[in-house]
Amino acid sequence: METNSVSRVSITADEQRAEMIVETAGRLFLAPGSARVSMDDLARELGMSKKTIYRHFPDRNSLLAAVLDRQFAAVDRTLMAAAEDAEGQPFDARVQRFLIAAGTELGRIGAAQLATGRGGDAMLRRYVEQRVDAEIYRRIDELFRDGHRRGLLSVPPELLGEITRGALERLFTSRLPYELEWTAADLLRATVDTVLHGAIRSAGPALDGERLGTVIPTARDDDEEVSP
Repeated sequence: METNSVSRVSITADEQRAEMIVETAGRLFLAPGSARVSMDDLARELGMSKKTIYRHFPDRNSLLAAVLDRQFAAVDRTLMAAAEDAEGQPFDARVQRFLIAAGTELGRIGAAQLATGRGGDAMLRRYVEQRVDAEIYRRIDELFRDGHRRGLLSVPPELLGEITRGALERLFTSRLPYELEWTAADLLRATVDTVLHGAIRSAGPALDGERLGTVIPTARDDDEEVSP
């Protein structure tokens, strides 16, 4: 009985130590300029030997994968909360809430930089891409498909999904936020508004009683004769 009790305490202590390593590694490895942070730096910050760290995580990439697992779990909780908060609101408000939450989380963990090569590890890049696809873009695609089913979108949901992916990823590798002196939230709100409502405000009179809108091409029969 006594042996089992000691074993349970030992396992708990190991789990706590591993959690402390992951938490500290996340703070160091995901900070700006983290490519220069070494395992020696981490060991000094933790006040423990590298041997102790390697007993839990055999290399830097396995540790960073654990850090990212922790971060993406937080992303999942944030996005679920954002979806619940926006439940019952107009569709554009739901999209805006979700994209701002998603963009903020991606920026916080540096996902775009990781996916484009921080550390130069192809396996790590694929891992980040897969997690972003599963946690972020899958949900975005589902949201746009839902809007399309409800007749709220005038363009294919696949197109909106691709535009949104590109916008989110580009914003976090661009100098535009600094040049405009906008916050990330400001840029994301403007992006959402542009994606959903367009950027051109009509100042002229309506044509045939209607405002100009996006022209969506439709399939036609190639054999159909086109009149001059």
